[in-house]
Amino acid sequence: MTKQVITANRLDDGLAVFFDTHANWSASITEAAVVEKGEEADALLATASNADNQLIVVGPYLIDVDQQGGKITPVRYREQIRTLGPSVRPDLGYQAK
Repeated sequence: MTKQVITANRLDDGLAVFFDTHANWSASITEAAVVEKGEEADALLATASNADNQLIVVGPYLIDVDQQGGKITPVRYREQIRTLGPSVRPDLGYQAK
């Protein structure tokens, strides 16, 4: 079955963030809560979209991911770019760290 995580953009700086297992937002996809597509994912999205989280992030949504050997990788290229940062300047963004 397809695995998913929740992503959104943080309101204070616009960075892509991921909903983690402690109901917090993390800039690292490695800390994201991974769930099976379906009811479990929908329930987690409802939690991530609550009124308290609307003060922290905008537009939470589910993305499909692959999880192999503890590494979480977005399936779609768009989400890979959001995870890594700018594609034109590899010296900037998350991949520079």
